[in-house]
Amino acid sequence: MKACKAYKFRIYPTRIQQTKFEQTLDLCRELYNAALDERRSAYRMCHVSISFNNQCEQLPPIKEVRPELCGVFSQVLQDVLHRVDKAFQNFFRRVKANQKPGFPRFQGRNRYGSFTYPQAGWSLSSSGPVGQNEKLTLSKIGTIKIKLHREVMGKVKTCTINRDGSQWYVTFAVETDIAPAVNIGPVVGIDMGLENFANLSTGEQIKNPRHFRKGQKALAKVQRRYAKIKHLPRRDLKKIKTLKALQSCHRNVRNRRNDFLHKTSTNIANNYSVIAVENLNIKGLASGMLAKSVNDVGWSYFFAMLGYKVENTGSKLIKVDPRQTSQICPECDAITKKELSERWHSCPCGASMHRDIAAAKVILSRGLAAVRNQSVEAAPL
Repeated sequence: MKACKAYKFRIYPTRIQQTKFEQTLDLCRELYNAALDERRSAYRMCHVSISFNNQCEQLPPIKEVRPELCGVFSQVLQDVLHRVDKAFQNFFRRVKANQKPGFPRFQGRNRYGSFTYPQAGWSLSSSGPVGQNEKLTLSKIGTIKIKLHREVMGKVKTCTINRDGSQWYVTFAVETDIAPAVNIGPVVGIDMGLENFANLSTGEQIKNPRHFRKGQKALAKVQRRYAKIKHLPRRDLKKIKTLKALQSCHRNVRNRRNDFLHKTSTNIANNYSVIAVENLNIKGLASGMLAKSVNDVGWSYFFAMLGYKVENTGSKLIKVDPRQTSQICPECDAITKKELSERWHSCPCGASMHRDIAAAKVILSRGLAAVRNQSVEAAPL
């Protein structure tokens, strides 16, 4: 079975190479906005739809008028036009599906932060032991130091350079073969929470690290400093330095959260054959009084990680109805009404346990019932 993976690595360009990166991004963004404007104007004035091929044929004459575009690898420019084409394809797809259309819009400097080598124009090389002296060579830019912390497995399809504040990364999109696997480990139900990040039906409770809350004091300090100077010109050195510090604070919080979510999801996907979770309306929860805490805990990202990791381990991820999971007794199925402040489940049948552990057991029973129903439907008549 074919599968797509992404490998992300930190790269360390020199100052000259960083300048080339910035120039490439500016030229790609300018081309993107020009291609978008051409499509919009052509349809508005003449009711004519312009395709990717039409715009791609215009690149050679455009380079004659704008010779600075010759400093960007040709396939990188073609990929920019592909992005515009995909933006319109997604727009029409959402219109047909009666979703919020989201018409393609022009990209500002802070909204365009990557460019892609779709097929060629890059290479990896190493002159020492694994993990040392690796180099990434990019056409029109040069050879850049890269930190390969793991081996790239599979056939690389695209190479994308990303900007994250003052740091630069490369992402390799890889096509690889996945051998069918079957996980025969135990089963588990997971109740997500804010007091604890996750409560497992086995009785284990994973503490909520509250990464944003812990970094909020340092972040607020930098934000106050930036608020005093945000009126200064964009190229003011003090403003640039403060903005980099602000971006660094946000990046540190994000990296700590992602590291925790990756390790937790990997451990669960490897150790359990059936994983039952609640099908939560996270977007609705993140718009109320608990918005900051819900966004900090990262439930959506955690479920997404579990979703693609179980494909490699052979496990099953089952999403169940979340209604009344904290009100039902896992032993006798009786409904025991509890206020939100009540953190302990006690039932006349004798069951006594933490409220969230009881909910995790109910989630597991619903997940196993869903698995049995799937097996019955898949069985031949």
